[in-house]
Amino acid sequence: MSAADFTKLAELFPDERVTHSYVQDIALPATPGNPSPGVFALITLDNGFDHTKPTTLGPNTLIELGTVLEGLKNRAARGEIAAVGVTGKPYFLVAGADLSSVKSLKTRDQGLWMAQLGHDVYGTLANLGVPSFAFINGVALGGGLEIALQSTYRTVSTAAGALALPEAALGLVPGWGGVYILPRLIGPENAVKVMIGNPLSNNRTLSGPEAFQLGIADALFEPADFVEQSIAWAAKVITGELVPERANAVDPSLPDVAERWSAAVAAGRAMVEAKTSNASPAPAKVLEILEANRTLTQAGSAALECETLAGLMQTDEFHATVYAFLDLVQKRSKRPAGAPDQKLARPVTKVGVVGAGLMASQLALLFARQLKVPVVMTDIDQARVDKGVGYVHAEVDKLLGKKRISQDAANRTKALVSGSVSKEAFADADFVIEAVFEELNIKKQVFEEVEAIVSPECILATNTSSLSVTAMAEDLAHAERLVGFHFFNPVALMPLLEIVRAPRTDDAVLATAFELAKGLKKTAVLVKDAPAFVVNRILLRLMGEVIAAFDEGTPAEVADNALRPMGLPMTPFTLGAMVGLPVAQHVQESLHAAFGERFPVSANLQKLIDNGVKAFWAPTADGSQEVPASTLSLLSFGTSPSTGGDVLRRVQDALAEEIGLMLDEGVVAGPEDIDLCMILGAGWPMFLGGITPYLDRVGASERVNGRRFHAPGVASVSAAA
Repeated sequence: MSAADFTKLAELFPDERVTHSYVQDIALPATPGNPSPGVFALITLDNGFDHTKPTTLGPNTLIELGTVLEGLKNRAARGEIAAVGVTGKPYFLVAGADLSSVKSLKTRDQGLWMAQLGHDVYGTLANLGVPSFAFINGVALGGGLEIALQSTYRTVSTAAGALALPEAALGLVPGWGGVYILPRLIGPENAVKVMIGNPLSNNRTLSGPEAFQLGIADALFEPADFVEQSIAWAAKVITGELVPERANAVDPSLPDVAERWSAAVAAGRAMVEAKTSNASPAPAKVLEILEANRTLTQAGSAALECETLAGLMQTDEFHATVYAFLDLVQKRSKRPAGAPDQKLARPVTKVGVVGAGLMASQLALLFARQLKVPVVMTDIDQARVDKGVGYVHAEVDKLLGKKRISQDAANRTKALVSGSVSKEAFADADFVIEAVFEELNIKKQVFEEVEAIVSPECILATNTSSLSVTAMAEDLAHAERLVGFHFFNPVALMPLLEIVRAPRTDDAVLATAFELAKGLKKTAVLVKDAPAFVVNRILLRLMGEVIAAFDEGTPAEVADNALRPMGLPMTPFTLGAMVGLPVAQHVQESLHAAFGERFPVSANLQKLIDNGVKAFWAPTADGSQEVPASTLSLLSFGTSPSTGGDVLRRVQDALAEEIGLMLDEGVVAGPEDIDLCMILGAGWPMFLGGITPYLDRVGASERVNGRRFHAPGVASVSAAA
């Protein structure tokens, strides 16, 4: 590829937010063994914006960095500098490639140019003629972490967060040397964890200390004087006074490493199968490159990475992932559709939680940890209250034991959470949320009692998963103060919060709810008061169709595995067991009452519940699973079995119908909010782009509704490509 090709590529992005490469010459500190160690050229990558605008890598950024590195290489050849370092602006090394730029590449050739440009620049960094150092001061994702990997040595700050190679979850592969260097640096098993396990586990990332423990970084320093400490350390490395140890590094040509390499690739493939049912091409491609890399040269690996990247950039899965990650999770989630002006929000200085069971206790812990305000739980007797407060204290102790919080933070959080058998404890609360049994009359009674105690300005919230917020409010003196605040379980981990507006909920209450969600670090989506809201309505429609096919005579293994081409995080029967069959049936009954036969109530499922059966599947002696004969004996079946393909199409069409109706009803502002809810509340795979782009691509939207949810090119390769 020529310089002219790189220039043509850069010209495609006149609006790129360029991350500039600023060079500073620093006199290395003298050491006893070397009183004149020379000059250290430090590159700082900075786009000129604060931490809300992360530094990223686009074509113009890479060309500028390459030009700077070529200049430094020439200086090194002349003996003017002893080493080169790379660091970033506060909180960032680099947050990876600019996905907006990558998404805009219209042809395979353009994608190939982008991949080759990165390799050309990083190759210069790796071959300067003097040692290179990466000082990882903050976020280092994808191509950002690969800058560090291409350096000779690396330091990392204890405060650095979000170190990762997340490409497998983004529809790509680490394309600038990571798949070659990482397994040699930290071993193939750890490399599979970083490149496959973490991305497919909700894009888990590494902290600075974790990266150091794995061997990604050679030294770990505190943030206060991180760069100064790193340069002093680099001076010792340059003079030979210090030789970094790399305990996890391996030589893939050795026979025992070859065996480990093959085993790690096999483990990665099993992981991909379990997490995605091989429905996304990118993770498999990462493993293909990793497998080949054991015997490839670095140049051969670079060529393979470039070709693979160029192909993946033109897949629907990549464009769907960018839509899900960039357009939804990164952008729409920060500007919730329909949210009132945040200036209307009221301060919340104390929170009340009605109930002290598991969900209520999780809520109390969340409010105390994130808002740092007093939280009081109530229940019908002291034993229940004590159990709830005890749960919170135990969870805080676990966090302390894992060193995720300090002793002071643990003490403060425990002190904020108290319990009472009297709702009088809510008298000075600004926000009271109920988490009691999912029964309308019980919830109405709770709110009647609470309203008699709290101030007129106190906001009341329900964590109901399916009941009518409007019905709960109908007997309140101030119905406008009630809002739905639906969390997902486990509360600490699930990022979605469905904020439910009833007809009389006022804007100040709603604005406060959205500000609370932000304070709780949750992504809030505004939802109309409709049965089961968004996530549960869609999941129950999906589960209902699969269970109906099973009841009609479709074998369990066929019905439950029919949706594997979707790559969902778990099968419908497994999901039912996780949420609890009685809970699923209860919500299904609510939806049946509201919408009729679109949500059939399974007599077979009720028989399982009545007989105390908690799951369809049970493990067998050989490690597989089966529906036990004792379970089958309880059930009766029809004589109309379906194939897996029939069940898949049936579910696709049912989902397209239900979502079309939800949009017609105004349950949310648009299909994007449906997608956001399903990604964050149900683990819907990002490589599908959310549920509505998937239904567009498989034709269900047009089959059922006569129209797509999105225009062609949204979350898919555009026709122009």
